[in-house]
Amino acid sequence: MDEFELIRRFFSRNRADAGLIIGIGDDGAVIAPDSALQQIHVIDTLVEGVHFPADTSPADIAYRAVAVNLSDVAAMGGRPRWMTLALTLSDANEAWLESFSRGLFEIADAHDVQLIGGDTTRGPVVTVTVTLTAEIEPGGALLRSRARVGDAIFVTGTVGDAAAGLELLQRGDSDQVLAQRFLRPTPRVALGRQLVGKANAAIDISDGLVGDLQKLLVASGVGGVLEIDAVPISDALQARFSTEEQECFALTGGDDYELCFTANPVEVAGIKGITRIGTVTTETGLVCRRDGEIVDIADSGYRHFS
Repeated sequence: MDEFELIRRFFSRNRADAGLIIGIGDDGAVIAPDSALQQIHVIDTLVEGVHFPADTSPADIAYRAVAVNLSDVAAMGGRPRWMTLALTLSDANEAWLESFSRGLFEIADAHDVQLIGGDTTRGPVVTVTVTLTAEIEPGGALLRSRARVGDAIFVTGTVGDAAAGLELLQRGDSDQVLAQRFLRPTPRVALGRQLVGKANAAIDISDGLVGDLQKLLVASGVGGVLEIDAVPISDALQARFSTEEQECFALTGGDDYELCFTANPVEVAGIKGITRIGTVTTETGLVCRRDGEIVDIADSGYRHFS
């Protein structure tokens, strides 16, 4: 099975899309973007052994590769439309590809995203790169750089679950709740859309709550206070780890792909699934408090090549 047969069998689909003129099968895709909207373009690469364990199921690899891109779109308040896929494999195993394509289209269909092109190649380890194009109303994109002094700091869902899930997977313990939070994160696309025009700044939590919140504050030229006691911890995380471990996962663990954002509390009062965890201040830097006492949380988030 050569690369053309691989693409035809596992990735070519015929679906109606008013914005797609030419899809998979030519030298490039042709799309007709809505001229009344602006576009958001995001890209992420997942590498076997770096971003996921080597024994991860192909369906979960694909699902996660799309989900992390959707999370970036969610953090900017966009509506996802089209994606491309670059896939590196050591061999073209049909059962593997069948599982991979199933996971890929499961999450793509859930968010009405079309696969419009890509590339396949041979290499030593599985490497998956997804690019995703989204649309947003002019001037509506949520940015990291617009937090205002006096804003409340919020987070969606619960944090720390994915890092805990990865820890368990590496131990050979596939806790169904926590492992799935790592393997199949939930991109908050719908909630991100709700934040357009209401939140002032936003970022998705990929490298850890403290590290990513610091990025947002630096981009905005402001400071913040994080109330550790207010950070939402799931029942599943509490059931498997000590209080100290829970806090470590929640504050410095990555891969949750929840949203952290700042807003006037009145503006977001009707939005469900969010928790206030702090306040934006004039003093630069992030202060973390536990039971009213300042504590040192030394973390700048996950970094490649560091």
